[in-house]
Amino acid sequence: MEIKWYPCDLGDLSWVALYVLSDLHYGNPYSDIKRWNHNLEYVAQQPNSFVILNGDLCESSLRTSKGDIYKQVGSPQDQRDQVIEWLKPVKKKILGMTTGNHEQRIWKEAGIDISEDIAKGVGVTNYDPEGIWLNLKFSTGANRVTGRPYSYWVYTTHGYGGARTKGGKAVKAERLATHIRADIYGMSHDHEVNVAPLVRLDPNPKTYEKNGQRYGHAEAHRMELVKTNAYLKWGGYARSGGFSPPDLSTPAILLRGEDIPWVGPHYNSALCKPEVKVQS
Repeated sequence: MEIKWYPCDLGDLSWVALYVLSDLHYGNPYSDIKRWNHNLEYVAQQPNSFVILNGDLCESSLRTSKGDIYKQVGSPQDQRDQVIEWLKPVKKKILGMTTGNHEQRIWKEAGIDISEDIAKGVGVTNYDPEGIWLNLKFSTGANRVTGRPYSYWVYTTHGYGGARTKGGKAVKAERLATHIRADIYGMSHDHEVNVAPLVRLDPNPKTYEKNGQRYGHAEAHRMELVKTNAYLKWGGYARSGGFSPPDLSTPAILLRGEDIPWVGPHYNSALCKPEVKVQS
């Protein structure tokens, strides 16, 4: 039961756009299927775009759970099968997948993991229901060393809890950064987009000597905390329960090797740090 990480070699790309897609809640009558498919079509057409699936793709309402089983579209099996069909055009772009609390309803009731079914249905081998830890490598020339690929560590997990304020939702991603080391942390569940940098000082093992005293320097390690959107319009229990309208814009995590169109060619590519921009 050791925690695993998975390598992803993305090839000779000068930049990468990474999308953490979650909370479609297909089966819920408020699910924004049009926006979901529009985003999948965009990813399919962009050679530099890749996806991590982060749970709650299906509504999965049961008699014993929250949600209206009489208004949901199709059975959990129907929802699973439809999500598989929607994902097939981008199946080669899905780097990893985890599950959400809605799919876990089925697991707790019947011991069936429909997220794993979806992963198998589209050929995703990097699947972990609790969280996915990936090492993305692409291009060459990192730190001006010929042949060295750019390397980013990404960790995503669906999330937990029922916070109502933006700060209460965002702090969960910050807590995650204390548990596991990565460059980018993705968390979903709260239907609220929030992108924030976090800087940690690490000791550089290289030492120097001056006036008989040895010393070293600190290196700033920049991380990005990304809370992701939902594809769910405002209504139902979210509206009646006083939750704020969900954010429907999708964060685009832009990893630069040499150049990315939104940033421009004048950034120092040797820094190899993530740039995050929110794209609708």
